[in-house]
Amino acid sequence: MSEDLNTRVANAAQGISPQTLPDEHRRFLGSLRERVLVRMTNAETQDISLMELFLSHFKDYIGYEILLNINLKDEFLSKIETNCSKYKITFTLINNETAQTNPDDTAVLVVAKTAINKMRIEIKQVYAPEMEKVALPQNKTKQKKIGFWRYFFNGDK
Repeated sequence: MSEDLNTRVANAAQGISPQTLPDEHRRFLGSLRERVLVRMTNAETQDISLMELFLSHFKDYIGYEILLNINLKDEFLSKIETNCSKYKITFTLINNETAQTNPDDTAVLVVAKTAINKMRIEIKQVYAPEMEKVALPQNKTKQKKIGFWRYFFNGDK
């Protein structure tokens, strides 16, 4: 116990502090999940329809910050940078150990400065496509309604 306390004091004197939730920091480009509004993976940035979906909702990101994996395609990266300057949204290019290239790793994050605790953060969940509206079948033959007492005394006529 005293050794742990001594190492902790020595680390604090050197400016080394223990990091909270290191796995979460690696997964969310140095941020925390509780601050994420929208997340896109590296595989989702390859899908043109999802890229357009992300870009079409850019007005929703005003007041947030965008974290970008440096390993994105140049054309998508330039479109995001253009829209960020247009809507005055700050963005940060992440080029450290958290910027991975695996398909399930994070490519784009829209994050808040404080916790917002959204349940659904994946782009397909946040901006789910609208279901096509199906007309309910209509019963064209109207049945005559019989009151309770008439049904009770007159039978099933």
